[in-house]
Amino acid sequence: MPWFGLGVFQVDDGDEVISSVKAAIEAGYKSIDTAAIYGNEEGVGQAIAESHVPREELFITTKLWNSEQGYEPTLAAFEESLKKLKLDYVDLYLIHWPLPAKGKYKETWKAFEKLYQDKRVRAIGVSNFKEHHLEDLIADCKVKPMVNQVEYHPRLNQSNLHEYCKINDIQLEAWSPLMQGGLLDNPVIEEIASKYGKSPAQVILRWDLQNEVVTIPKSTKAHRISENANVFDFELSREDIENINELNQDKRIGPDPDEFTKE
Repeated sequence: MPWFGLGVFQVDDGDEVISSVKAAIEAGYKSIDTAAIYGNEEGVGQAIAESHVPREELFITTKLWNSEQGYEPTLAAFEESLKKLKLDYVDLYLIHWPLPAKGKYKETWKAFEKLYQDKRVRAIGVSNFKEHHLEDLIADCKVKPMVNQVEYHPRLNQSNLHEYCKINDIQLEAWSPLMQGGLLDNPVIEEIASKYGKSPAQVILRWDLQNEVVTIPKSTKAHRISENANVFDFELSREDIENINELNQDKRIGPDPDEFTKE
């Protein structure tokens, strides 16, 4: 699994997502993250097909939406995603939200295990799961989740969840790593960026990587897509990492996974 990729949340299907994915692949990205609810799997699939990069060199993630949880609905939803993406398999398939009020994520996970055992997916995981959701799932599963994709940025560093995932060999992955731009004018980050001759966004993304968190920033602008990926030629000091860690406020911009019930 690449450490760095492109997220396409709120990117319109058609020209916008096609051009974004193509720009990312041309800039050297190998990982693209979409979801059924984003409504742009077809555009992602078209961009992949037109990129002429060998399929095995790319890492494609999609996610199961809440309304399709349950064993048979999951299998049907996966086939629909695969059809839209025009792929023979996906590299990573995620349960988008635990939806504890519905109580179906264990049943859903059994379908995920079947897809994994049938080699329809290379890896299976979850998104927006807290520790207690993971504990509940792991208690009964045959295959442990390999990835947990969650909201993660300097205002929400989820240190306890991150430690739990490390102990259980679950790779943490960040969505909204730039807090939808909400941290780009933070004075602490601006000062660190000035020190390294980098942008605030590059500093935050580098912080993710040095904390061993896979990150998938979203952008639709080719120059920003290239700039975001230019984070492998410098390294933050331990002091800088700690200073960014101290920005944590346990502040979410997305919903609390215990309370989210949208289908």
